[in-house]
Amino acid sequence: MPAMHQAPPWATEIKALTFDVFGTCVAWREKVASTLASATETKLSSASASNATSSDTPPSDQVLSRARSLTREDWAHFAQEWRRAYGDWTRSFVPDETPWRDTDTFHHDSLVDLLAKWQLDGLFTPSEVEKLSLTWHDLPPWPDTIPGLHLLGSRYHTVALTNANQATLKDLNSQKGVDGSSPLGFQRLLSCDMYRAYKPNPKVYQGGLRDLDLQPREVAMVAAHLGDLGAAKKEGMRAIYVARPGELDFDADEEKLKKAREWVDIWIDEGEGGMVEAARRLGINVDIDDGDVARVLG
Repeated sequence: MPAMHQAPPWATEIKALTFDVFGTCVAWREKVASTLASATETKLSSASASNATSSDTPPSDQVLSRARSLTREDWAHFAQEWRRAYGDWTRSFVPDETPWRDTDTFHHDSLVDLLAKWQLDGLFTPSEVEKLSLTWHDLPPWPDTIPGLHLLGSRYHTVALTNANQATLKDLNSQKGVDGSSPLGFQRLLSCDMYRAYKPNPKVYQGGLRDLDLQPREVAMVAAHLGDLGAAKKEGMRAIYVARPGELDFDADEEKLKKAREWVDIWIDEGEGGMVEAARRLGINVDIDDGDVARVLG
């Protein structure tokens, strides 16, 4: 990976970078699926040992049988459904019309609905469901996220602009890398609950620009989701696409991808270095050794 890259002319105007978080900066699939699977294994072991407390209603034999039949792959599908429900809801949310729910409330309510749909209603106690619903507060960053954010933060104001609420965002911003390195360290946290709207609604991007006191041309949105970038682009912001495994928009076909490459300002494919490569493309000196390159590229 060459240390330097010729930055595009518009980069000199940029003062702040706003980042999507779920999927773009942190990886949710493996963590959410493994947490659900582990909680189920614990519940099944407890049921087998007859350790349920008298204050809890034990799961029915039918629910326990259903839980025993699920594989790690099944829980991965469950996690994907949970995430898809969240995406469908945020995209359909109409400010001032749809009743407001923050992401913690939605994740809890949708988990309850999904457990019932998967015939697992009653497997977990209400307090266990509550704890599981907060799994989204504890997601690991991609290997390139922390070094990339620190590089980008040396030149630009780094700002989380996300559909997560403030509580989730503060927890995620303190997440450290697997090697115990420094946390994400966004310099500012802007969340959907500040605007009573969800991306890709224009109110979120407009609110972010207003709070940053910057013009659209002075801000670039960084995301792994083309819908997010397209909405930001409509507001006059620059768009930086950082591909992540499994994060491509569900309805993105080859034609849409071809057109997207025409309007996205910087396009970083999987395996190219993620946030570190974003820094390099913006003309920041990325002086890392071969071992660090291997770690960043996964």
